[in-house]
Amino acid sequence: MIQSHGYAAQQATTPLAPYKFTRRDPKERDVVVEIDYCGVCHSDIHSVRNEWQNAIYPMVPGHEIIGRVTAVGNKVTRFKVGDRVGVGVIVDSCRTCPSCKANEEQYCEVGITLTYGAYDKYGELTQGGYSNNIVADEHFVHSVSTKLDPAGVAPLLCAGITTYSPLRHWKVGPGKKVGIVGLGGLGHMALKFAHAFGAHVVQFTTSESKIADAKRLGADDVVISKDPAAMKKEANSFDFILDTVSAVHDLNAYLALLKRDATYCQVGLPDRPPMINMGNLLFKRRAMSGSIIGGMAQTQEMLDYCAEHNIVSDVEIIPIQKVNEAFERVIKADVKYRFVIDMASLKQA
Repeated sequence: MIQSHGYAAQQATTPLAPYKFTRRDPKERDVVVEIDYCGVCHSDIHSVRNEWQNAIYPMVPGHEIIGRVTAVGNKVTRFKVGDRVGVGVIVDSCRTCPSCKANEEQYCEVGITLTYGAYDKYGELTQGGYSNNIVADEHFVHSVSTKLDPAGVAPLLCAGITTYSPLRHWKVGPGKKVGIVGLGGLGHMALKFAHAFGAHVVQFTTSESKIADAKRLGADDVVISKDPAAMKKEANSFDFILDTVSAVHDLNAYLALLKRDATYCQVGLPDRPPMINMGNLLFKRRAMSGSIIGGMAQTQEMLDYCAEHNIVSDVEIIPIQKVNEAFERVIKADVKYRFVIDMASLKQA
């Protein structure tokens, strides 16, 4: 067994604290990764605090992982010791269902194995990236270009692919008017991608203080969503709207902004269901949809695209000792735009 250490929650009401555990020795197609950086995702907070009512403890969170390969199984073909790599939200799927065969492993009909907080096929509880190492099958490990800042790449493994995938699926590009709801960890990546893809991008925010930053990140226009007059001006004009907000909020004002046959896509996951006026869908044949991360091939495509276009997340780097403080700041939206843990700080823990 491989000796590991990181920060874990022992139950929903306790803070993250130092924790020692073991990981499996590498199987024939496994890659062992020494973790350099791990992003702090809002879903880490939901999971640690059991807000989705499915937590398993002890829990080492973290699924935006960047590191270096330190060992490989004897049948690994894609990686060698020393390679810079990333591990994202899932570390296994059945590989044989229609979704897996279509390179959409995130929709595996048998069920995905999450990077943390799930039991894998070996009967072991998975533990995530707030730790010094991880072992994963090479199929779920990604090559990361050395051209990019590794700390800025870490959030691409969740926030990046979560927004890249729907924008690609609904063919966002030149000639399309696209709205982004929310300017946080996911929202700022959605804004960067939609801009890079050549769309006319409108950022929706409740805060006037974010207007300048939205334009810096690529917004052509910014709409203050709590201003009814500003919202009314945008009615029936959008080809696609991507909603990245994880807090409960009213979707109806945004649905009215879509053109006929346009699509509203939700990637934020509030802890309570929304109330939707069906007339907003029926009378313009609008579609309401959702999306989660992306398949392994598309995740690699996204990482390669980012390397080619020099796209990374805007991050604030913290030591692991400040992770509980970071959780509170994420809840208050007091971060631009993603916390990333420098795992070298674990040596001081």
